[in-house]
Amino acid sequence: MEFTGFNKADFDVFTIDGLDERMKALKERIQPKFKTIGDELAGPVSDMTGKEMYVHIAKHARRTKNPPNDTWMAFCHDKRGYKKHPHFQIGLFDDHLFMWLAYIYELPGKENIANTFLSHTTDIRASLPSHYVISLDHTKKEAESLETIDLEKALTRLQNVKKAEFLIGRHFRPDDPVLQDRERFLHEAQTTFSTLTPLYNISMDQ
Repeated sequence: MEFTGFNKADFDVFTIDGLDERMKALKERIQPKFKTIGDELAGPVSDMTGKEMYVHIAKHARRTKNPPNDTWMAFCHDKRGYKKHPHFQIGLFDDHLFMWLAYIYELPGKENIANTFLSHTTDIRASLPSHYVISLDHTKKEAESLETIDLEKALTRLQNVKKAEFLIGRHFRPDDPVLQDRERFLHEAQTTFSTLTPLYNISMDQ
């Protein structure tokens, strides 16, 4: 499949009833696009992080009843898996596309990462655009802007709560023209991950 961007039909996949039916649509519509994006961006993301990055596309293999409400791909330095490491994500819910630097609950050593981030909160706010958003749970749609969130509280929770998560990046509405143009989308993803790479590098040093 030639990747020309994302369109309304891609987001409408999440309105399809039934696990098998929705998974069939994800495999036919979304996963080939993720494959092309991975082929295009793995090299640039490797260059910007200084680590060889591998592409992981969510398979939702453990689901036996409920269809997934979102889907994603990840860039990680570990070929075997990404959940236990800081990683970059691109994915979709029915009402937005997300680009994240993600620290999810399987990640060991979150306490050290959170402690380091807590000592750099001023730098984090200064180095990232105010329209960037933060999620504290990758399974939920909600995110709060970097401009308004209590960053210290969010990072303290990451430090102290075993299941806590911290994802930082961007949301795009389905009708955003950036999503509908291959070159603009790839450029925006690369720019977003480049902007987040200093944070990634700090966390990888822990």
